[in-house]
Amino acid sequence: MAAAEDVFATSRGLFEQVTADLAGPETAVMTHSQLEDMLSARMREVTRALFQDHMNLRALTEARVPDVVDADGIERTRIEHGRTRILATVFGKVTATRIAYRGTGVPDLHPADAALNMPAGMHSPGVAKLAAIEAARGSFAEASERVNVLTGAGVGHRQVQELAIATAVDIDAFYDALIPAPCTAATLLVMSVDGKGVVIRPEALREATAKAAAAKGGNKLDKRLSAGEKNGRKRMATLGTVYDAEPAVRGVDDIIADPDPDPDLDLPADGPDDGGPGRLKGPAARSKWLCGSVDDTAAEVIAAVFDQAQARDSEHLRTWVVLVDGAPHQIDLINAEAAARHVTVHIVIDIIHVLEYAWTAAHALHETGDKTIETWVARLGRTILAGDSGKAAAQVRQAAEQAGIAAGRNKGIDDTVAYLTNKADYLHYDTALAAGWPIATGIIEGACRHLVKDRLDITGARWGLAGAEAVLKLRALRSNGDFDTYWAWHEQQEFTRNHQARYRNTLIPAA
Repeated sequence: MAAAEDVFATSRGLFEQVTADLAGPETAVMTHSQLEDMLSARMREVTRALFQDHMNLRALTEARVPDVVDADGIERTRIEHGRTRILATVFGKVTATRIAYRGTGVPDLHPADAALNMPAGMHSPGVAKLAAIEAARGSFAEASERVNVLTGAGVGHRQVQELAIATAVDIDAFYDALIPAPCTAATLLVMSVDGKGVVIRPEALREATAKAAAAKGGNKLDKRLSAGEKNGRKRMATLGTVYDAEPAVRGVDDIIADPDPDPDLDLPADGPDDGGPGRLKGPAARSKWLCGSVDDTAAEVIAAVFDQAQARDSEHLRTWVVLVDGAPHQIDLINAEAAARHVTVHIVIDIIHVLEYAWTAAHALHETGDKTIETWVARLGRTILAGDSGKAAAQVRQAAEQAGIAAGRNKGIDDTVAYLTNKADYLHYDTALAAGWPIATGIIEGACRHLVKDRLDITGARWGLAGAEAVLKLRALRSNGDFDTYWAWHEQQEFTRNHQARYRNTLIPAA
């Protein structure tokens, strides 16, 4: 005990100095904020000294370990006392002193590092964790500033990026190992996929994009962009979500109110609090899981989404609903993945996306400011919701003819008619509403805004592939509410990689 007290003399002395200063005349005239600033700086140093004193105590009490053998079976027959390394902690830098176990022509081993689960680099797990959290929130420069304010670690923005990349390395494996919560067969299994472009540095562009950019040549002017030129090239980030939902049966009136109600019909004055009188709410999402990648292709992300769905319903007992925005390539990939897994999926195109086509046609058929345009769109939308997109397409074409607009003369009308006709297989909203399925992609679109636009699309950002991938995965992880669970799992993986895997025997216990 006496030896331990001697080891902690430095930190004890610093603490006593702080208490003495607080009792002195200089602090007696300080304001509250001045006292906070002083204690914040002084007590951080006291805590750093405590950490250092503890490391010194470990060095004094470290016992030699017999039979240290590496993973290749090479024994370390010599030892060297006093081997040091610097560790940047959340309190400041400390020095770890321990025994090095040496052999001929092989790296040294340090069992004491394994006992502490020391990181491979200089920054402690606490600094790495904070850097990853802040890097997912804002720019690397802002994250660096925030980490340094909180810790005084002196971390640069490039180091913050490297720590974020290292932190994200186990996220895919973590979700592969995660066991989803059980559900009944009646619970809907809902999936959705979408994409969002990320401005990427030239060396990180996909091959096809890079070739297209090269074929167009460089910018015409040196100082600014010409008309039509882009400041950066984008690489598509693909995002996916899977969630559970109980069916919620609704009708057309719950989505779009009848613009021509029967005056003799007795309608309820109010109803569920969902923004409209008498309207029923749609299915509520729970156990939401998000993923995203800039590195992986859309096919690979869709496969990961199906993997998550498969984990939730391995026997395919539940109804699988896939919400999309209508992109043909996306639908083809979903159908191919479903066929490969022998599972039936019900693909539904987002109703909001479809109604945008209705509005496009409406603007082509109505004068600016025409107050009947909303009624026209509502009628057309109700026809689509009733599951009769073919009738809706005919109504648009008929309205165009009555307005003297022939086929092929107005792109908005032609595109709307073609869309309602070609996508008819995915516009059976009557079936979806009667079965209680969701019909909008709000969750994945919200994810695109939150995961990509709010961080990866900040002004002036030009991303490298590794940094963009790490930040996207970290934001998805935090959005899922899994960061703390993941961090504990990640630290165990770090222990296995950095320490346990270097020894042949069971010399090193689990962290």
